[in-house]
Amino acid sequence: MIRITTLIGKPVAVFGLGASGVATAQALIEGGAKVAAWDDLEASRKAAAAAGIPIVDMQEANWLAFAVLVLAPGVPLTHPEPHWAVKAAKLAGVEVIGDLELFARERRIEPFDVPLVAITGTNGKSTTTALIAHILCAAGRDVEVGGNIGTAMLSLKPFAPGRHYVVECSSYQIDLAPSLDATVGVLLNITPDHLDRHGTIENYAAIKARLPRGANRAVISVDDRYCRMIVDDLRAGTHSDGPEKILRISVQPGSECEVGLESAYVVLKEKGEALEVAGLSGVGSLRGVHNAENACAATAALMLLPTPLKREQIAEHMKSFPGLAHRMEELGQVGRTLFINDSKATNADSSEKALLSFPSDIYWILGGKAKDGGIAALEANFPRVVKAYLIGEATDEFAKTLEGKVLFERCGTLDVAVAAAARDAAASVALEPVVLLSPACASFDQYRNFEIRGDAFRDLVAALPGIALKTRAA
Repeated sequence: MIRITTLIGKPVAVFGLGASGVATAQALIEGGAKVAAWDDLEASRKAAAAAGIPIVDMQEANWLAFAVLVLAPGVPLTHPEPHWAVKAAKLAGVEVIGDLELFARERRIEPFDVPLVAITGTNGKSTTTALIAHILCAAGRDVEVGGNIGTAMLSLKPFAPGRHYVVECSSYQIDLAPSLDATVGVLLNITPDHLDRHGTIENYAAIKARLPRGANRAVISVDDRYCRMIVDDLRAGTHSDGPEKILRISVQPGSECEVGLESAYVVLKEKGEALEVAGLSGVGSLRGVHNAENACAATAALMLLPTPLKREQIAEHMKSFPGLAHRMEELGQVGRTLFINDSKATNADSSEKALLSFPSDIYWILGGKAKDGGIAALEANFPRVVKAYLIGEATDEFAKTLEGKVLFERCGTLDVAVAAAARDAAASVALEPVVLLSPACASFDQYRNFEIRGDAFRDLVAALPGIALKTRAA
C-alpha cells in the first residue's frame, strides 16, 4: 500500500467504495488523514465498515468541514450531470480529486526519483501498459503495474528507490488528477467513447490531452486527427506547460514520426535513417496493426525513461510478451489449427481488429447481446472468414447480415460452437486455420462478463483432444 501523508490530520471525504475507493480510504487512514467514507450502495458501505473504514452519511454531513473529496472514478463528475456528492462538495468549495491525484502528490514529496509511465488512449492502453511492464521486468527493473488495468493505484507497493510505476489511466481518472505529472506520458489514440460521461468528443480529447501535457516527456500517436491536433498544440508551445520532449509514433507507411513501423519492424527514425528496434513477425501476442501501435508506443516510452532501455533489450523481451487474457490471446493448437480468445471484443470495432489480424482461413465464433449497428460494418472483412458460428441473442440478427456472404451455422451456445468450429477447421487444407472467438457483442445474455465468457472458451479449448496449450496470458 502507498500511504498518503499529504493530507495528514485533515478531514477527507471518500465517496465510492469499490476496490479503488476502499484502497484509497485505507491509504489515507494509514497516512494520518481523518476519513469519512460513503457509498450509495448499502452492501458497499457494510463491506467497507467491516474493513475498518469509518462510514459517515454524507447526505447529512457538514461539507464545509472537509478539506477534499476523493471521488471514485466510476462516479459521474460532470456528465450526464454531477453526482449529488460532487454538487455538495462544489457548493461548499471543497476540491474534488481522485486516487491518481493522491498518488501524484505523494510521489512529488519523495526525496528520490520515482519513474512513472502513464498510459491512456481509447484503445490499446491495457496491452501497452502490460507490454511496457513486461519488458521492464524482464530487463531486471523493479516494477509495479496498476491503475485502470486492475490493481488499484494505492494498493501498489510503496515508493522505493529504483521502483518504476507503469499505470493505465482512464479518462475518468485523468479528469480527477489535475496535477498528474508522469515521467513519460503515453497517448495512443482518441476515438468517440464515454461521451455520456464527457459530453462531447472535444471535451473527451481535451481530458486525454492532460496526461501528455503534464508529463516530463511524451509519446503520442499521430494516426488520428485528435492526437495530431494535440501534438501540434504541444509543439507550438500554446500552453505554458508541456513535455520537454515528444516522440511521435505511427503505424502508417510514410508517416512523419520518430518511432514507426516498417516491414513488421518497430523502427526508430533518426537523421533520415530507420534503425530497426524490434521485430513483430512471429510474436503471436502482438498480431495486427493495432498491436503494432502498442509496440511502437511501448518502445518509445522505454527509450524516454531517465535510465532508458537499450534497443537490444526491447527487442529481446518483446518476443516473450504473453499478451493479455481475452485480448487476441493464443490458447493453443490442435494440429495446424490455432485457437484465439478475443472475448474482450464486445463490439464490431474490436472484432474488426481481430479479423484484420489474419488474412484468411478464419472460423469465427461470434454473438451474444448485440450492440447498435450489429456487424454490418464488418462486411469488407467477410472474405477472410471461411465460416461463422453464431451464439446467443444476436443469432437471428447476425444471420441476416451474413446471409449470402458468409457460410454460417446457428450454434446457440459456446460449447456447440467450439466443437463445430474445431471440426471444420481440422478438415481445412489451409496452412494455419484459425478458430477465433471474437464475439462483437456484450456477454450479458449468457455470461456475467467477457472474462467469464473467455474463461469458458479457454476451458472448452483445453478439453479438445490433441490440444497443445500455450502459456496462459496474464
